[in-house]
Amino acid sequence: MTGVLIVDDEPLAREGLRALVEHDPTLAVVGECGDGRSAVEMIARAQPDLVLLDIEMPEMNGFEVIREVGAGQMPFTVFITAYDRFAVQAFEVSAVDYIVKPFTDERFRQSMDRARQAIRSRDRQLLEARLGDLLRLVPPSQLAIRAPGKTLFVPLGEITWIEADGAYSRVHLQGGKAHVVRETLADLHPRLDPRIFLRAHRSAIVNRDFVREIQTHGRAEYYLILRGGQRVPLSRRRRDAVEESLIGLRKAP
Repeated sequence: MTGVLIVDDEPLAREGLRALVEHDPTLAVVGECGDGRSAVEMIARAQPDLVLLDIEMPEMNGFEVIREVGAGQMPFTVFITAYDRFAVQAFEVSAVDYIVKPFTDERFRQSMDRARQAIRSRDRQLLEARLGDLLRLVPPSQLAIRAPGKTLFVPLGEITWIEADGAYSRVHLQGGKAHVVRETLADLHPRLDPRIFLRAHRSAIVNRDFVREIQTHGRAEYYLILRGGQRVPLSRRRRDAVEESLIGLRKAP
């Protein structure tokens, strides 16, 4: 019996998926979730064999669920989407299959056949590689920050810069708030959209949208001045690349 977790923010969609799963004697529903955060918790708790995962959900979408769980720990997955553009852009490398809403009973049956075959193969390395490829195609829109007793999901557009703090990192937000993350800058950098975030210094990553100017102090000290007045260190060897990136961005139509 294949244990299935249904994740969709629309109650009617979950009801329809449940009916289809229950109609198949080889499948069993082990849980339902209406949002991404609950899905992360349920995946850890219920250990489903297969996840029917909606992509477009508020606050935490399907891609962010995969990032939070980790490609290596994510069950086999069938993506559910209402938008063909996701299929065209990303799902050719999906872990198992994708279904575009609205779909027929026959399309669902075909997808479950593929899922069962993939689960029987137990090719976890292939699954992890494909999920990793998928996540590289779709940049994240928020950063998960673990705090005592909770996890905060911060939109990337609200992050002004990130500074090294020993083995941790301090994430600075608009308005002056900051959160400490139990990850180094080297850990965080690959998870950030390179179109938005620049490595300015070994101790600093900056959101280019908040950079107001570059200042020079003496012959070897450089700083990025942010819109809020914050001064972020800029290393000499990274100065030219950062400046070219900022100029190129502002010349872009």
